Amino acid sequence: MVLNFKAMIGALAVGAMMVVPAAAETRVTYKSAKAGTSYYQMGVQIAEAMKAGSGGNIIVTVEEGQGSVQNVMEVRARGGDYVFTTPPVLVGLAQGGKAMFEGKGDPAFDEIRALFPIPSLTMHFVMSADSGATGLADLEGKTILLGKGSFGATEGEKYLKLFGLEGKVNIADAELSNAVAALKNGQIDGFVTAGSWPAPNVVEAAASAGVTVLSLNDEQIAQTKRTRLVIPAGTYAGQDQDIVTTSLPVVAYTTTKMEDETAYQLTKTFWESKGSMAESAAWWGGVDAAMMGNITGKLHPGAVRYYQEAGVALTADQM
Repeated sequence: MVLNFKAMIGALAVGAMMVVPAAAETRVTYKSAKAGTSYYQMGVQIAEAMKAGSGGNIIVTVEEGQGSVQNVMEVRARGGDYVFTTPPVLVGLAQGGKAMFEGKGDPAFDEIRALFPIPSLTMHFVMSADSGATGLADLEGKTILLGKGSFGATEGEKYLKLFGLEGKVNIADAELSNAVAALKNGQIDGFVTAGSWPAPNVVEAAASAGVTVLSLNDEQIAQTKRTRLVIPAGTYAGQDQDIVTTSLPVVAYTTTKMEDETAYQLTKTFWESKGSMAESAAWWGGVDAAMMGNITGKLHPGAVRYYQEAGVALTADQM
């Protein structure tokens, strides 16, 4: 029997092509904040950008979170597919077993690694027009919704205590997701949210109920030890003046359980997609390489690889 050598090679080549696996699909869970907040919407945008930017190879599932503190706490039980957002200061507190993490320390906290910065937390004290409130002192005797478990709720409590309002404000026992409805129904006089501006729940409240977002003076801002931030006039319906408030950096994190290649692809795709995200949402416009300075802890090795390739200067502590 005579074998046709060329035919045999051709058949082998076709067979080889049939068994070549497609590009591996990477699945990630992204956990940030409660539905309806700016950070949840950012998660949805990141998920869409990751899928488009990776040609469908990175699939991100957005999971509603209870807030920044809980996001960190869940590191103890999560695997290598977990990405979450939180202020760097909370990671430092978790790793040091301080404040809300006192007595809750875990070796898993030491394995937290940063990927990339996202828009900063921006404090909003949102009051109904009927409340007559124009400054923080006017919160006395009012019913305010702070939410539960989120960084914004914790920060709101801190501000009330800091400005002598602890025990002088009625705190509504409800979730932040109910804030706009409760405000429209007159069940509360206002709510506190820490979503990056423009915050969706504040946009909705301003458009449907009429609100005043309170400003802080320079002395109050100094007391908070946060960064001064100005929300330009016209950001929200009926807002004819700038709002002066405070902000705090926020970063997307994972842990050392994540594979280096996955962390590299997530970081690379984020930065390459940021421009297109900014076209549909203003909050992405302020994210740039300068915000890398907000990351006070270590970066994931996969992220480090990307930044080195991109020529972004890193500190010794980030390495």
